[in-house]
Amino acid sequence: MESTPPRHTLHRSIIFAGLLAAWVVCSGLLDLFHLSLGVISCGLVTWMSSDLLFANRETSLRRRLRQGRRMAWYLLWLLWQIVLANLHLLRLSFAPRSALQPQIVRYETKLETDFEKFLLANSITLTPGTVTMKILGNTFYIHAISDFAAEGLNGPMEAHIAHIFAGPEA
Repeated sequence: MESTPPRHTLHRSIIFAGLLAAWVVCSGLLDLFHLSLGVISCGLVTWMSSDLLFANRETSLRRRLRQGRRMAWYLLWLLWQIVLANLHLLRLSFAPRSALQPQIVRYETKLETDFEKFLLANSITLTPGTVTMKILGNTFYIHAISDFAAEGLNGPMEAHIAHIFAGPEA
């Protein structure tokens, strides 16, 4: 029987602990029944999907922590972009109908990993006024509600995501 290398076990343990912490915080229920359900659910999710989050097992814990810090800053930045996009949609709702210019935008990304592309696609979709419809290789097909929303796709979102996973010199 093949044993799991220690590094894989560490990554799975980190994923399990993070999921269980999220379970406890989100459920708010600390009785034995609900904690048992949380342990079982988090164990199954960790077992089925731990390769999705940490595909490269050779990355050091220090680098993972740096990526986590950068991800936290990115999420704050993304939250601000969502607020700005909501304000834009509010302005559009009071503007004449001609201000709406729905369009499909073809966007080429330089991001390399599937997880980076996944993060970009979800960030675009979370931003009001844009929806990622399809990804083919490095090409994203995005629905934008206006010219302003479409122009925002060439902004810093991709650069922020690339910076999260860049080396320490970035």
